[in-house]
Amino acid sequence: MSDSQAVKLFVHVEEPSMKEAMEILLPRLLRDRQANFRVIDHGSKQALLTNLPARLRGYAQWPDPRIRILVTIDRDDDDCTALKARLEHLAQAAGLPSKSTPGPDGRFRVVNRIVIEELESWFLGDISALRSAYPRVPATLGHRKTYRDPDAIKGGTWEALHRVLKASGHYAASGHLPKIDVARRVTRYMLPERNKSRSFQAFVGGLEALLS
Repeated sequence: MSDSQAVKLFVHVEEPSMKEAMEILLPRLLRDRQANFRVIDHGSKQALLTNLPARLRGYAQWPDPRIRILVTIDRDDDDCTALKARLEHLAQAAGLPSKSTPGPDGRFRVVNRIVIEELESWFLGDISALRSAYPRVPATLGHRKTYRDPDAIKGGTWEALHRVLKASGHYAASGHLPKIDVARRVTRYMLPERNKSRSFQAFVGGLEALLS
C-alpha cells in the first residue's frame, strides 16, 4: 500500500496529557501499517463535546474513504452509557457510521471510547511501566486491593496516582499531579498486552477494528 492509500486517522482528545500519551502510543499500536494520524486536543471535555458536531460534519463532507475518526473522552463522574450514547448520536447526526452503528455493509468510520475514569487509570493498569518511570513505586502496588482493578478506583484516578507517587517520594512538594510530565514518562514504557485497564483494552480493540 502506498502512502497515498494510507488510512488518515484523526484522534480527538480532551486534554494535553492524553495528546502526549497518544503521540507516543499510536506509532507503537499502528506498527508497520500504512496509517497517518493526527491528534486533536480540544483542551477540555466540554470543548470536545462542543466542537465535535462540526468536526464530524466536516469529515462526512470530505470525499475521502480513507478517513477514520477515533474519539476518546474521560468518563469522570458521568454515566458511561449516557456519555457513549451522546457520542454515538453525534456520529449518526453527521451521517457517519460508527462501530456501534455500522452502515448496511457493516463498515464504519468512527469509534468512540470512554476512558474510565481518567487517563491515569491506564497508567495504573501497567504497574511495570509506572515503576520503570518512577522506580521507587513499590512492586507490590498492583497486588493491593485498591489497585487491582484500575477502572474501579474511587475518588479520582489522577488523585490516586498522585498519592502513590508522593508516597514514593515523587512530586512530594506538589499539590497537583503534573499530568503531561507523567504521561510522557509512563507511556514510553507501556506495553498494551499487559495493561489491566479494561477501558484501555477497549480502546486498543476499537483502534484495531477501525483500521481493519
